[in-house]
Amino acid sequence: MNFFNVSIALCLCTLFAFVSSDTPEAMRDLVTNFPGQPKVSFRHYAGYVTVDKTNGRALFYWFFEAMTQPNVKPLVLWLNGGPGCSSVGYGATQEIGPFLVDNKGNSIKFNPYAWNKEANILFLESPAGVGFSYSNTSSDYRKLGDDFTARDTYTFLQKWFERFPTYKENKFFIAGESYAGKYVPELAEVIYDKNKKHNDTLSLHINLKGILLGNPLTSYAEDWTGWVDYAWSHAVISDETYRIIKRSCNFSSNTTWEVKECKDGVDEILKQYKEIDQFSLYTPICIRHSSKIDSYPNYKMIPRLFDGFDPCLDDYAKILYNRVDVQKALHAIDSVHLKNWTICNRDILSNWNWTDSKPSVLPIYKKLIAEGFRVWVYSGDTDGRVPVLSTRYCINKLELLIKTIWRPWFHEKQVSGWFQEYEGLTFATFKGAGHDVPSFKPSESLAFFSAFLNGIPPPLSRQSSKQI
Repeated sequence: MNFFNVSIALCLCTLFAFVSSDTPEAMRDLVTNFPGQPKVSFRHYAGYVTVDKTNGRALFYWFFEAMTQPNVKPLVLWLNGGPGCSSVGYGATQEIGPFLVDNKGNSIKFNPYAWNKEANILFLESPAGVGFSYSNTSSDYRKLGDDFTARDTYTFLQKWFERFPTYKENKFFIAGESYAGKYVPELAEVIYDKNKKHNDTLSLHINLKGILLGNPLTSYAEDWTGWVDYAWSHAVISDETYRIIKRSCNFSSNTTWEVKECKDGVDEILKQYKEIDQFSLYTPICIRHSSKIDSYPNYKMIPRLFDGFDPCLDDYAKILYNRVDVQKALHAIDSVHLKNWTICNRDILSNWNWTDSKPSVLPIYKKLIAEGFRVWVYSGDTDGRVPVLSTRYCINKLELLIKTIWRPWFHEKQVSGWFQEYEGLTFATFKGAGHDVPSFKPSESLAFFSAFLNGIPPPLSRQSSKQI
């Protein structure tokens, strides 16, 4: 046998070893007949992982192998926020997944800028009550909160790795956006703390390397202040309204919402944002969109107003995931009885059942930075929901030393945004992008994601930038 034949044989053996490592549970989750799926070379899996057998609580996932070398490329968990919004409906279907919803929910199309070009991507609908995830015990829905979500997601990962043991040693990263700005660092902290307990033989060591956060809710005082300042600086509200809020609101105080002037001023911002897309100030709204919340929210959190970019992608996703053939293909149902899938759970989103939310995760940032984890944060600069000002105010609170001064970063020889590297944290903006950055800047986002995985800055000159 010559060298060429030996090499082929070794490659086939390696491939066979990787493929045959799937457990029976994993093979049952293999998706083989997703309606309208373009032909692809990678496999994907979907189904449930039970996180509480007694209560019958199970979380739904959709996992895509990397397009090449899945056995060696990193594994990335993607989380959307809300709280109460679906990572399948947003991340997988509108942003970074390989199959994007198209044609008013009647078909899908291949995403040439899918993040599974660079990594294995795992989408999770969390907590129970989001998307297809559920509990058979109604009292579980009255316990939902940040800590509950972090614990359930950690349990999910432990059981998921049992189902997919091939990925136990892969580098592991957590990414997400919006309210996942809370989920991601809180989960990272749980993983880190569990990994430290060497005597806890029941827990699998997870090879966590870092976190990636897009337009993230981080610290309420700074988030609210940035939200107000951005609305004023972008002419959404009048000078008079801005002065009222600045005079009467103290976002560091739990009693600020008891001040009528403050509440009235914030209500005025909400009123103006109902006329446009808060998540993308300069794109049109979906005129036939009917899922906005009309009532005032719990003021502990800035509300999600249910607008997307396309601008009707949320509606299309709802149509897609409420099809019988789609739910059966994803193993979300065993029969023809449809599950009522929604892109965001209104009950959770309105905070009727959200029991705890940390006022700030900046202490967790400090902990992760001190332990050497990679922490990258990015902001679409046309997002009014969690605007770039909020994120900059939060980062400034960390008082980190600057390694690389503020400068533009490039993609395909054009400025894609601005970039600054601190000791322990990297921050970048995306020029002209709204809240869900990959929906607006897919090629740039993929290039940025690749830089994050490799731990190197994105291109900082026109000459060094290249086409994806």
